Amino acid sequence: MTVLHLLPAIAGYILLSLHFFRADNHPAMMGTLLLIAAMLIRRPIVARLLQVALLIGAVEWVRTAASLVLIRTEMGEPFLRLAIILGAVAMATALAALVFRTSKVRLYFRIAPEEKW
Repeated sequence: MTVLHLLPAIAGYILLSLHFFRADNHPAMMGTLLLIAAMLIRRPIVARLLQVALLIGAVEWVRTAASLVLIRTEMGEPFLRLAIILGAVAMATALAALVFRTSKVRLYFRIAPEEKW
């Protein structure tokens, strides 16, 4: 049932791939989807890569939010709801990286118990 523990990370990758698809960035979209497939590789380095990718994804959400808020501000349109929603998505993506610290996921990726993350 490790899949249930990895669901937040999978959801984060799917949201990122949809974001890249909407931005017409197909290589980034495919790369993000490949990260989901990489979850089948049970190595500690893969877990670290997946964790870092989620944190980079959170930064991408913050960057997107900042640029959209700037555009909305210049156009004189309201931006608070946009900022709150994308801020929440960025936070959820960053928090999804914490699933790699759970015992079941650490066991799945064969991360030594004494190894500090």
